[in-house]
Amino acid sequence: MAKDNIFQFELQDDGIALITFDLIGEAQNVLKQEFIDEAENLIDEVASQKDIQGIIFRSGKPKSFIAGADINMLNAANTIEEAEQISRNGHAIFNKLEGLKVPVVAAIDGACLGGGLEFALACHGRVCTDSKATKLGLPEVQLGLLPGGGGTQRLPKLIGIAASLDMMLTGKQVFPKQALKSGLVDEVVPSANLMKAARKRVKQLRKGVKKKQSYFSLKGLQKLALEENPLGRNVLFDQAKKQLLKKTKGNYPAPEKILECVEKGVSQGKDAGYAVEAKNFAELVMSSEAKALISIFFATTELKKDTGIDSDAEAVQVDKVGVLGGGLMGSGIAYVSADKAGKMVRLKDINAEGISKALNYSWKLISKKLKRRFISDADAKKTMARLTGSVDYSGFHDCDMVIEAVFEKLELKHQMVEEVEANCSDRTIFATNTSSIPITDIAKAAKRPGQVVGLHYFSPVEKMPLLEIINTPQTEDWVVATCVELGKRQGKTPIVVNDGAGFYVNRILAPYMNEAGHMLSEGIAVEKLDKALVKAGFPIGPITLLDQVGIDVATKVAPILEGAFGERMAPPKLFEKLIGDGRLGKKNGKGFYKYGSKKKGPKEVDESVYQLLGIEPTQSIAADEIAERSILMMLNEAARCLDEGIIRNARDGDVGAIFGIGFPPFQGGPFRYMDKLGIDKVVERLEHYQEQLGERFAPTKKLVTMAQQKDTFYN
Repeated sequence: MAKDNIFQFELQDDGIALITFDLIGEAQNVLKQEFIDEAENLIDEVASQKDIQGIIFRSGKPKSFIAGADINMLNAANTIEEAEQISRNGHAIFNKLEGLKVPVVAAIDGACLGGGLEFALACHGRVCTDSKATKLGLPEVQLGLLPGGGGTQRLPKLIGIAASLDMMLTGKQVFPKQALKSGLVDEVVPSANLMKAARKRVKQLRKGVKKKQSYFSLKGLQKLALEENPLGRNVLFDQAKKQLLKKTKGNYPAPEKILECVEKGVSQGKDAGYAVEAKNFAELVMSSEAKALISIFFATTELKKDTGIDSDAEAVQVDKVGVLGGGLMGSGIAYVSADKAGKMVRLKDINAEGISKALNYSWKLISKKLKRRFISDADAKKTMARLTGSVDYSGFHDCDMVIEAVFEKLELKHQMVEEVEANCSDRTIFATNTSSIPITDIAKAAKRPGQVVGLHYFSPVEKMPLLEIINTPQTEDWVVATCVELGKRQGKTPIVVNDGAGFYVNRILAPYMNEAGHMLSEGIAVEKLDKALVKAGFPIGPITLLDQVGIDVATKVAPILEGAFGERMAPPKLFEKLIGDGRLGKKNGKGFYKYGSKKKGPKEVDESVYQLLGIEPTQSIAADEIAERSILMMLNEAARCLDEGIIRNARDGDVGAIFGIGFPPFQGGPFRYMDKLGIDKVVERLEHYQEQLGERFAPTKKLVTMAQQKDTFYN
């Protein structure tokens, strides 16, 4: 075969063909059309060669098998028929691969995901390395899709219905040891032994050696009771559907369609299963939900390459990070800096107890990974060795960046700036984790305001994917670029926003939360408000969020926003009564909901809150109207932020809203959602509520102009 071919064929002396694939010019192998075409020709060719005794497929890219299908190929489908043909083509080629008369083994090192795993499933055997880079999964559901190359049929047959549904309905990726335990792979070996293990598996398959499942194991008994009799299967599928609807609220069609594919294949055979898989795959490809989720995928992919600045300024090397404050935020920042980013971290708190708690916070998270065998004991010790602490500034002289996470008081922030400049080098970046105080105000205390920047993390830091980097007119470009680079290494998706009260995320969240407060004051029950927004696609309702963030925190942010933007950002007066009654939310076990009970299920509303606020929760209002009022306030503010240059573009606004506050991903973010509704419709609904409820609903000029010009945020 020509050297520029994707597949290189080499027949070994023992009759085993070694086929190496490498998509030239790409960082990872993906199933592009040229990959698929060449693979099909190759399979036809090897099928006709009688001297081949077995085949091993391996990747020519280190630590990368096949990362999945090329999403652009799906985007090119303009009709359901075209999308269905993509799936049918996948079935045809993988069936050819599976139908080869000689044993075929996939030698997996690195990411084996989506269409890559479907390729491996069509092989007769699979061996993989124990590398950290090796992960297997069918994550299509996360893009609003399903495995369209036979995955919904082959995976249940290989590892069982329950285990396959767990993988496909969540999109989770499994590590090598988990893959071996489930039967997804036949052997796990060090990278150096991969080809030896693959040859061994080919020879075993030639002798007819198969992996056997004992019915006396827990997995075997489950299979016998639930999967191999019709009544048991019905119970399994019914329970799975109930669980997924509980999570999706019917907003995501992909999980239900995956379930239908598996059920059809199990009950009516593989041909029926393949037919429904192709049909469902095509319908999902053309769905608005998939288009929205795919747009987020592309947006985050673009952000991985984005430096956050327009100039050629380069990020500087950050070897050591200082963290001020050992509370929840400081502890989380220290952890992601040491564990994910691999940086040396020096923590400072006002007392030794604070340092101890912060270090213990990291150790608990590291211990979980150690217990699950995601990391070795040596790795755990190395990470903890990167974390040290003190009650003074000893050990801060060589910090490249210091991130403060102290209380939201401007005077305290000023003190931190002055102390860091006095105790660190003249090149040290000072980053503040404030959630609302303008960075320009904090930088007034700095001798070097060009090195002051905002790094707004979200709680809990180790779980929340967004990092909002706040740029002031004085912040130097190299400082922003350095923060973007560190954020990526911490495992975050960074967006760069310009300075202003509330920045972007909290600024669009405030009117959304305020509107929930207004509806509460009108007599709409707490649980109705929360249920309506959860049904609309938010992870939790606004009142629950207020309890979780802390009612005291929200009331500190509110005056800053009201001072900057006036009456439209004014919170309902009733919130003041909550603080007066000592209701801080979950943190002190006293808020809108009852805390302390160990009962499972949803929290109960603390009915005494209604009496405190002077409300009778008897008003009836449709869930759709509750959701519309709240979301419209967020959309309007997002448009203002774009118009004022707080965010650089609609893409950053969508990513920030989804990753920062859980805006419904299936809607694609505030800007894609407005495009989907039609800007004229958004303006019409805002004006409707403006007439009914007041000027806080007045549509921003940008939206009015866009509606008149029939414009959209995305072309």
